[in-house]
Amino acid sequence: MTKITFIGAGSTVFAKNILGDAMCTEALQDSELALYDIDKTRLNESASVMRALNKKINKNRAKITTFLGVRERKKALADADFVVNAMQVGGYDPCTITDFEIPKKFGLRQTIADTIGIGGIFRVLRTLPVMLDFAHDMEKVCPKALLLNYTNPMCALTGGILRQTDIKAVGLCHSVQSCADGLLTNLGLKDEVKNVQWKIAGINHMAWLLEITADGKDLYPEIKRRAKAKLKEWRKGPDKNGDMVRLYMMLNFGYYITESSEHLSEYTPYFIKSQYPELIEEFNIPLDEYPRRCVNQIANWKKQKKEIKGKGLTHCRSHEYGSHIMEAMITGTPTVIGGNVLNNGLITNLPSNAVVEVSCLVDKNGVQGTYVGDLPEQCAALNRTNINTQLLTLEAVFTGKKDHIYQAAMLDPHTSAELRIDDIRKLCDAMIKAHGSWIPKFK
Repeated sequence: MTKITFIGAGSTVFAKNILGDAMCTEALQDSELALYDIDKTRLNESASVMRALNKKINKNRAKITTFLGVRERKKALADADFVVNAMQVGGYDPCTITDFEIPKKFGLRQTIADTIGIGGIFRVLRTLPVMLDFAHDMEKVCPKALLLNYTNPMCALTGGILRQTDIKAVGLCHSVQSCADGLLTNLGLKDEVKNVQWKIAGINHMAWLLEITADGKDLYPEIKRRAKAKLKEWRKGPDKNGDMVRLYMMLNFGYYITESSEHLSEYTPYFIKSQYPELIEEFNIPLDEYPRRCVNQIANWKKQKKEIKGKGLTHCRSHEYGSHIMEAMITGTPTVIGGNVLNNGLITNLPSNAVVEVSCLVDKNGVQGTYVGDLPEQCAALNRTNINTQLLTLEAVFTGKKDHIYQAAMLDPHTSAELRIDDIRKLCDAMIKAHGSWIPKFK
C-alpha cells in the first residue's frame, strides 16, 4: 500500500485537491492518506471531508489516518512513500500581519510578501527550521520518500531541504501550467490558435515563457502587438487589467513571466515606489493584497465548510502536479512536470546552488530536471536579483548569523530601491523583535 503523508492537512481545501486527485488516480486509490497537523479542530475538519470524499468517489478504498502535534509527527511520516508539505508557520495572525505592518512603518509597501522581500525573508526564517525538523524525521523513518513541497517561499525552502538533508524533494507551484493559457486568454488569442506548445524555465514565480508556438508558428510577435495596444488603452483609461505589470515587463525584457502581476510588482525595483506613487494606480497594483485575501478566506471558511461537507461533495482530478508525480513513480509511466529542483548546471547562467524551475521528467527514477542551457541574459539577470536574496536568507538559517538577514534585505530589489542601508537594518531588527519565538535566535 502506498502511503501519502500530508503535512499541514488543516488546509482543508488544498488537502482535498491533492488527496482528492489521488483518489481519482487508479494507481493511488488504495493508498493510506496520513493527515498531520498541529491544530486539532482543522485536522478533524479535514479528516471528515477526506472520509466523506473517499466514500463518495473512491468506494472507501483509501485508508484515512490522522496524527496531531509534534509528538505524533514521526508516526505520521513512518514508512511514507510521498510527503506533501503545505504548512504555514505563524499563519495570518500574528506573522502575516507582522510581515506587512512593520515594513509600512518604514515606508515599505508590499502586495503578497510570500516569496522574497522583507515578508519573504522572514517567512523563510520561521518556516525552514520547522521543515528541517520534519525532514530530519523523514531521514529516520522514511528516508526514501519524496517530499513534494507546496509551501512558499518555494525556492528558498526547497533549496534548504535539498542542501541540508538527504531527502529527495521537488517544489511545486500552480503558475507554470496556467501561464500560456492565461496569456492567450487575456489577449483574446485563446480561441484563435490551436496546438499550442510552450517552453518555460527560470525560478519560481519568475520563470520565463521562452517559447510559445501554435502549429509551429511563433506567437510572440502577435502577443506583443496586442499587449502593446491593450497596455496603452489600460494605462490611460479607467478600466484596468490585472496583468499589466507582466505585459509591461514582457515588452521591456522580451519574455512573459509565469507569476501574477501582483507578485511580480514586488520582485523588481520598478513599480512600488514612494517617489512615483502614481504607478500604483497606473499599473493597477493591489497593495496589501495577501492580508486582504487572508481576511476574506477566514470570513468565508464557515460557508466553505458547509459547501465542502454538503451533499454535493465531489472531486475531479485537478491540474496540480502532485498526483501525476506519484502515479509516474509508482507505475513507471513517464510524465513531464514543471518542478523546482537544485540547479546543478541545468540553467548555465544561474548559480548552481540555487533552486530553478524547469521541465522535469518523472518516472520510477524520481524527478529529474532537464537541461536548459543559458537563459537570455536579461532574464537571467532579473532572476539573479531574486536568487541573491534567497541564498543570503538561507545563509542566515544555516549559520544563525544576523548579518545575513541584513544582507538578504539589502540585496532585495524592492527593499533596496526604497530604503537606505541604515533603515534596512533597523527594519530587520524590528521584524526580528516582533517575530519573537517564531524564529530562531540569531547572533
